[in-house]
Amino acid sequence: MKKLLAASLVGAMALAGCSGGQDAAEDNTFTVGMECGYQPFNWQTADAETDSAVEISGGGGYCDGYDVMMSQAIADELGQELEVKKISWDGLQPALESGEIDAIIAGMTASEEREEGIDFTSPYYESEGMVMIVRADSEMAGYTDIQQFSGHNVIGQKNTNYDTVIDQIEGVNHQTPLATYPELVAALQNGVADGITAEMPVAEGVVAANPGLAIVKFDEGHGFEVDTTVSIGLAEGSRDTDFFNAVQEALDSIDQDTRNEYMATAVENAPTEE
Repeated sequence: MKKLLAASLVGAMALAGCSGGQDAAEDNTFTVGMECGYQPFNWQTADAETDSAVEISGGGGYCDGYDVMMSQAIADELGQELEVKKISWDGLQPALESGEIDAIIAGMTASEEREEGIDFTSPYYESEGMVMIVRADSEMAGYTDIQQFSGHNVIGQKNTNYDTVIDQIEGVNHQTPLATYPELVAALQNGVADGITAEMPVAEGVVAANPGLAIVKFDEGHGFEVDTTVSIGLAEGSRDTDFFNAVQEALDSIDQDTRNEYMATAVENAPTEE
């Protein structure tokens, strides 16, 4: 991949240090936080099963997926070593604020609320839209309108768009959100929920791993109204810094074909067994 950052910029960053968790006392590392449990964006494995897998900082195996590939490409452009930290969804912003990590690359959508504490880059991925995952043998598998889920038990992930969009369904039984996506899948399989919300690449990975589940796509104009872009989160107040600009330039250097290739590879490599 062609280097677009000038060597002088990288050198200046190394000498002067950067905001967002980096300083001159630390080694030349780009530290990224993600859940390592949200395939195909990121997932955890015991061994390095693909060339894109990166060892999780502090132990616990390896993290792999689309976010890891994007993180590695950006670290390479910055001339830094990639470090991946496994952090719960609710712990990502505090980790960024404390300087434990330099960036959140975890399938996070920029929102007005999040932008009060995080500076976001431009989006690095946009999915086809929000869908629903249901049990394949249910009548819901044939639904084409979100309003058909009125009266059904629908659940999403806590503190994400997956949860907030549910209220667009009139009369829905909006269940208490869960912390992780594997918990949502278990709730659906156990009959606690009738449907769980998902972006298309996530849904494809879940259904590939669980043949008893199916994806519900909605007709145009009858689906959820939601932003499905995801962006890199950097420390609040860093937008005008060399570090923010360097990360944005590194992201901009990854063309759309490469991003699509990364996602196709992530979907193909995602674990197919729970």
